[in-house]
Amino acid sequence: MDDSGIKKQNWDVKETELFLEILKELDMKKCLDGRKVRNNKLFKVAHRRMTAAGYHRSVDQLKFRWKLLKSAYYKCKRDPGSRVPIKIQGWWRYEKTMIAIMESRHSLVGAGVNSDRNDDVTEDSDGEASMLHWPQPCPDIPTQNLDLIIKMEPEVDLQLKIGFIGAGNMAFGIAKGILAGNVPPGNVKVSAPSARNLARFQELGIAVTHSNTEVVCGADVVFVAVKPHLVPQVLTEVSQHVTNGHTIVSVAAGVTLATLEELLPGNSVVVRLMPNLPCVVQEGALLFARGSRAKQEDGARLRSLLHRCGLVEEGPEAWIDIHTGLSGSGVAFVYLFAEALAEGAVKMGMPSALAHSIASQTILGAGRLLRDSGKHPAQLRSEVCTPGGTTIYGLHTLEQGGLRASTMSAVESATERARELGRKSGAAGSRK
Repeated sequence: MDDSGIKKQNWDVKETELFLEILKELDMKKCLDGRKVRNNKLFKVAHRRMTAAGYHRSVDQLKFRWKLLKSAYYKCKRDPGSRVPIKIQGWWRYEKTMIAIMESRHSLVGAGVNSDRNDDVTEDSDGEASMLHWPQPCPDIPTQNLDLIIKMEPEVDLQLKIGFIGAGNMAFGIAKGILAGNVPPGNVKVSAPSARNLARFQELGIAVTHSNTEVVCGADVVFVAVKPHLVPQVLTEVSQHVTNGHTIVSVAAGVTLATLEELLPGNSVVVRLMPNLPCVVQEGALLFARGSRAKQEDGARLRSLLHRCGLVEEGPEAWIDIHTGLSGSGVAFVYLFAEALAEGAVKMGMPSALAHSIASQTILGAGRLLRDSGKHPAQLRSEVCTPGGTTIYGLHTLEQGGLRASTMSAVESATERARELGRKSGAAGSRK
């Protein structure tokens, strides 16, 4: 495993504690002694569980973290009385769980365990051999048991009522993600002034209406998914029905938390969310910021609702407009690049349909590798290049054409436009 770039990843206390609890639980579920929580399959399951909880690490990063934790455990075990310098901050918080994992002597399966195996480094190990002999894992577990582990996700309140004001692509993508998280379709209602976009919601079993007030009165969490210039009009219309029991989530680009709170009653819980189009296929990138009266648990509830939509992160409001330029608009930038890739192949003689199919798969594969490897884009790019090869010649041409500078400027322009929309919506809200 390549450690470069992985060591720089900072883990907070809660993330490490969750990681260890997942390994401990997987150890029990897979009938393994804790010290053998090392094979790739288990780390992939742990990766899914961490992602579902909102922590986005690659499998390699999880393995490297386990390697550091295990090294710290052995240091303390060798010399428990001394103040051994430990590389991991807050080690004392994890020590108890590490001992429980490393020193478990009981397999859930009494028979078929061979304790004479030499625990050498193998292809599936985490890269650090032990000097001790540990029990072997129990025989292969049926696939359905592994599926049960993979599907364990953040708890969603199945009584929660969800409303959408607006029935565009963003609302549809978020609604699909919420339903994928096991929220019953009967708990969701969508309103729009015309029936043009409502049919696809009805196909999902979601109730539809033309009344925004009906949506608000019947919901706990309300997504305001209308065009930015319509937000003041919509919130003024429903304001008298909003209580402190509601969470109002705006997905309108550029509309600030201050504007939203000004348009709603004084005790309103407001969140500003920026998704992107791939939410429709549950591969979105979503960033949200909490308003002045939204508590941490409100953010946690929103994260649990949206976790099946893709990557869900929380940050300060200042990042929302940047996220709009990077990811909201960035999707279109990627499509433009995919189109250009395909057209380049067509120019060189490849049929158009095949060229577009290969271009889309190239971008999909490159994106997944970038996300899952944990490596910097520049490192992956250099791994493709060979001295004097085809790729470096193509990259030189892209640099001559100003691709890097143009892309940075595109993100900047889209961000500034989002800020401009925010200023306009703020002025419109004040006039109301």
